[in-house]
Amino acid sequence: MDMMKVAATEKPSLSSPSALASTIKFIQIPKSETFLQPTLEQTRQTHALMVKTHFNGTKFSPSAQFNFLITSYTKNSQPHSALDIYTYLRRMDYEVDNFMVPAVLKACSFVSNTQLGKEIHGFAVKNGLTEDVFVSNALIQMYSECDSVVSARLLFDNMYERDAVSWSTMIRCYVRSKLYMEALEMIRKMQILQIRPSEVAMISMITLFADLMDVETGKAMHAYVTRNLEKMSFQLTTAFIHIYAKSGNLASARLLFNGLNQKTVVSWTAMIAGYIHCNKLEEGMKLFARMIEERIKPNEITLLCLVVECGFVGALELGKQLHVYILRNGICLSRALATALVDMYGKCGEIRNARAVFDSVKDKDVMIWSAMIAAYAQTHCIDQAFDLFVKMRENGVRPNQVTMTTMLSLCAETGALDMGKWVHTVIDRQAVEMDTILKTALLEMYAKCGDIDGAWKLFREVRDRDIGMWNTMMAGLGMHGCGKEALELFSEMEREGVRPNDITFIGLLNACSHAGLVEEGKLIFEKMVHAFALVPKIEHYGCMVDLLGRAGLLDEAYGIIKSLPIRANSIIWSALLAACKLHHNTVLGEMAARQLVYLEPQNCGYNVSISNIYAVANRWNDVAEVRKAMKNKGMRKEPGLSCIEVNGYVHEFIMGDKAHPEIEKINDMVSEMGNKLKEAGYMADTSAVLRNIDEEEKETALNYHSEKLAIAFGLISTAPGTPIQIVKNLRVCKDCHTATKLLSKIYQRVVIVRDRKRFHHFRDGTCSCGDYW
Repeated sequence: MDMMKVAATEKPSLSSPSALASTIKFIQIPKSETFLQPTLEQTRQTHALMVKTHFNGTKFSPSAQFNFLITSYTKNSQPHSALDIYTYLRRMDYEVDNFMVPAVLKACSFVSNTQLGKEIHGFAVKNGLTEDVFVSNALIQMYSECDSVVSARLLFDNMYERDAVSWSTMIRCYVRSKLYMEALEMIRKMQILQIRPSEVAMISMITLFADLMDVETGKAMHAYVTRNLEKMSFQLTTAFIHIYAKSGNLASARLLFNGLNQKTVVSWTAMIAGYIHCNKLEEGMKLFARMIEERIKPNEITLLCLVVECGFVGALELGKQLHVYILRNGICLSRALATALVDMYGKCGEIRNARAVFDSVKDKDVMIWSAMIAAYAQTHCIDQAFDLFVKMRENGVRPNQVTMTTMLSLCAETGALDMGKWVHTVIDRQAVEMDTILKTALLEMYAKCGDIDGAWKLFREVRDRDIGMWNTMMAGLGMHGCGKEALELFSEMEREGVRPNDITFIGLLNACSHAGLVEEGKLIFEKMVHAFALVPKIEHYGCMVDLLGRAGLLDEAYGIIKSLPIRANSIIWSALLAACKLHHNTVLGEMAARQLVYLEPQNCGYNVSISNIYAVANRWNDVAEVRKAMKNKGMRKEPGLSCIEVNGYVHEFIMGDKAHPEIEKINDMVSEMGNKLKEAGYMADTSAVLRNIDEEEKETALNYHSEKLAIAFGLISTAPGTPIQIVKNLRVCKDCHTATKLLSKIYQRVVIVRDRKRFHHFRDGTCSCGDYW
């Protein structure tokens, strides 16, 4: 690379060596003096003049001048120019010293160039520069920002000496990668070694406690700072505002905010974001307006934080107002801000606005492509998500872990196994780095798409399993009715020394529930409380009610509800209601339904459930009353929906569907299925039709349930012997369950159905659930 080409973008206006020297001095002055960062234009002019004078125009050495250029280009968001200079210097065999290396590493971090960062690391080791703690800290920071946590920790462990910055940088690295337990372990080691944390380290710790929602430890840190520091800086104060606001303690956050003598845009951002995070949208907007009135101009980071929080809480109107503010004030819509807007609109279900923002960005990076794909996935636009993914690859944008995790989650949700396998192939071909999150998403996709053997094989191949992967595998086994296998895997996890968390026990209790392992489930609950000292959450009690209720132990399940140390919520009552519906207990079911209607009056499902309980008991007048009340409130029952993937496309069916382009062939197959079922001795179970109509009409209605239409389409669209996989949004009804068992034997097909609760593997006239679901 020619040094003249780097500098040729601007004509120099710094006409004298003295002007050049004064510009370079910007980065040479002591920290106690006022620091003025040269602008990009000044940097380019200075660079051009340096080239013109052959780097002899000042008293500063060429090395110092190159340091200035690399630092200034990086700080002006031109890391590629900084790296071009470094590459030129190495090729020309210029001296690269311990002052230059950290600046170059910062530029590597900007562009996530891990490969060059590793090359610089090797150069630093070879030349003995890593003995300088400043260089080693810069290397840790570079690995952290390039998501190479293992390399960062390896370097940290092998440092000649560590200072407080080394520890704080490593803690930040773990927090950035959401490895919270490892970050906490670093803090404990600091305490043991009696290393006094720097202010930066304390801010990293506070950020960690905020992410963990550990407000008590945050308060203890606040007390420590108050005792040990004469005056708390505004950076520390802002960090405490963040943790208090994020944990819902807005009063303490506001007290700290009001106590600031000089509020910066950062402190305003933390306080406003706190209000939005706690869904106090009106207060948040008032404070935003006040910030504008006080002539504190929100920067890109402010708007980015606020838009992200709007997406988090689903505050669409506030998000739109922020978007309007950006447009009206001519604020440059950076890729980061555009990505946040796409993400916010996607999470709020506004797919058109998300696409409009996406289309307005000219130079799209992988993050905004991933955000738009996720927006389609969140709004169940399956085809559009896959089309956009294909277009992304056609545009030469290489997918990353975030993109692939989104695609796998979409496949898992829709049960699209073929698509999921194709995504797995893309991951391998594109050599996408397989971190633990992506591996877990891949495992979950196979499990949720019905291929539990594929999930198990992948799990066994992985060596660096974290608790999330163990939990996903156990939950997958539970969904497939493999309760005993899930318990055996838990025992293996214990032997390997992996400590379970509350999610582990939710998966295990569900696995016991689906497999009818009542006594085993009770023992698991006791083990959670007594062996691992975990306080049961409402979800655990809900699992216990489901476990007992599904087994017909309704009185015992109700006894748990009555003895709860916390007030029962909809999770608890809906588990009891489902059990009452299964075992035809009208009295207890009616009581549970009343509780649910009180807690969630707009939830249509609970009204439908009590209506169904009345229908089973032939209380048609009560059924009519419930349905009339639902109609008056504008409620509509969620229709049964069954999906089947054929040749890479997902086809959806509802009961009595007439919209499918091949509906005539499907109906012919439904008739054929009906005739063969009757020949096999099948008799329709009309108790599944909870309407006051005659038996013949009920039988006709059963024939056109959505899963039967999906099976019919699978039979006419796939080769004989091909497994048929269906995803259903509701629980499989008794009649369809009986019919599918017979159809699997009649047509010699394996039929895999995933309903709202679990998987059913139909094969040779039997089901994997053992008729216990």
